[in-house]
Amino acid sequence: MAVVKKDTRDPKVIIATRVAQELKDGDVVNLGIGLPTLVANYLPEGVEIVLQSENGIMCMGPAPQPGAEDADIINAGAQYVTLLPGAMCFDSATSFGFIRGGHVDATVLGALEVDTKGNIANWIVPGKLVPGMGGAMDLVVGAKKVIVGMQHTQVVKDKQTGEVKRVDLKILGECSLPLTAVGVVDQIITEMAVIDVRPEGLVLTEIHPDYTAEDVQAATGAPLTIAEGLKQMQIPS
Repeated sequence: MAVVKKDTRDPKVIIATRVAQELKDGDVVNLGIGLPTLVANYLPEGVEIVLQSENGIMCMGPAPQPGAEDADIINAGAQYVTLLPGAMCFDSATSFGFIRGGHVDATVLGALEVDTKGNIANWIVPGKLVPGMGGAMDLVVGAKKVIVGMQHTQVVKDKQTGEVKRVDLKILGECSLPLTAVGVVDQIITEMAVIDVRPEGLVLTEIHPDYTAEDVQAATGAPLTIAEGLKQMQIPS
């Protein structure tokens, strides 16, 4: 995919900024480990969300200042966090009862693969031992909206030379990795585009101004339908 990219920002920042625009004031939101945790830093002015962590926190705050960490206050990814005024802590049974009861407005998580049917694979990393899929299997089924925020492709480099060995497509006609859940993804947001998952397939609704629809299709392993009135992604600098 020969594209001259003008936007020099970290792709993760581009993705997190655009994902944040999907969240509404007062939403209860669960942010997955990694890239999704950045979303809270880019909320539009006037939007406040309630962050939930599946290990048992409601009204979770940002990371503490260095030296102020509390070993008893961590998120589901074992990262130090803080508690906002009015926060609650509870056991995992209560937390997952909350999730399974449909009380999470949106969950944002990364993925290794997503396909045209809204299936998601995000827990097995090929060649690595992993403890299991964790709370993702409940979140993607229980949340009212499931947003996948991820880089559009996976660039695999040689560990010794740093040269690019291959580029793996992550948006596919059918996932090849073991699934986390079936038919749950509502929206895919990457550094290149916004793609809705609809009954008729994947619909390209927004595109980063650095790219064309042809560029996005070339980086996608499934057919894309271009929405009428295709928009440019609005990403504040």
